[in-house]
Amino acid sequence: MRMLKKILSVMLTGVVLVTATGCVDQHPEQSAGGDTSQESRIVATSPSVADICDRLGIELVGVCQTSGTLPDRYKDVTQVGLAMSPDMEVIKSLNPDYVLSPNSLQSDLQPKYAAIGVKSLFLNLKSVEGMYASIEGLGEKFGKQDEAEKLVAEYNTFIEDYKKKNEGKESPRVLVLMGLPGSYIVATESSYVGSLVKLAGGINVYGDGDGQEFLNANTEDMKTKEPDIILRAAHALPDDVKKMFADEFSQNDIWKHFKAVQEGRVYDLSYDKFGMSAKFNYPEALEELQLLLYAD
Repeated sequence: MRMLKKILSVMLTGVVLVTATGCVDQHPEQSAGGDTSQESRIVATSPSVADICDRLGIELVGVCQTSGTLPDRYKDVTQVGLAMSPDMEVIKSLNPDYVLSPNSLQSDLQPKYAAIGVKSLFLNLKSVEGMYASIEGLGEKFGKQDEAEKLVAEYNTFIEDYKKKNEGKESPRVLVLMGLPGSYIVATESSYVGSLVKLAGGINVYGDGDGQEFLNANTEDMKTKEPDIILRAAHALPDDVKKMFADEFSQNDIWKHFKAVQEGRVYDLSYDKFGMSAKFNYPEALEELQLLLYAD
């Protein structure tokens, strides 16, 4: 429970400033137009941000450390630590013009970047729509408008076709749980996983959580929502979380009273597709949801 609270203490804090493009500039007075990625020294502190930079053709001088894979173009780039705790000394040593990070970490990281005198941009990766708004903003700022427009056009084409699949279908009511070993919380529409469920046509029984990505709720309250479907996702350690959920649902008597449990409509989501930040594999995530939400 302590580990969950520590990780979520950053995630649950509201974002202070978000522009229409989905990016936040720590020093707007110093960032007028005219920048290009070729002229700017840029650091990306999360895998999702690095993937966006790669798609836009933006070179980096620093990139996050990850247990996963990073784009090949960044294989020899200096690593600056993990997304949630980048090394400020290393970042400062790179003398970057901008550091790019997810806005879910803004309240924690922005003061640290300010303390080392580095300008920062925070990308809205809490939804697919937010990701593409951020892509447009980065394209404009770093002279990558053509690349950004192409990516946005691909998204618009995909989502238009995808939504046609569910026209006329009844929207299922969905409870989304996010877990770590030993504990779990509710994911609302304001979280990335919740935003995917909404895109797929599902109705989150906790709505948008008044802007909060995650909520603490007891099982009695969840039962009053009577979801048609329960989806379970992992913040980290997916094998351990899957076992934790299995034990919880078999040992906690209240779950057997949920209609979704009685009808066998409880599903564990794929860890690689349903993380904390928007990624370019969202089409695969939506296809997975399609099978789960509208199973005959």
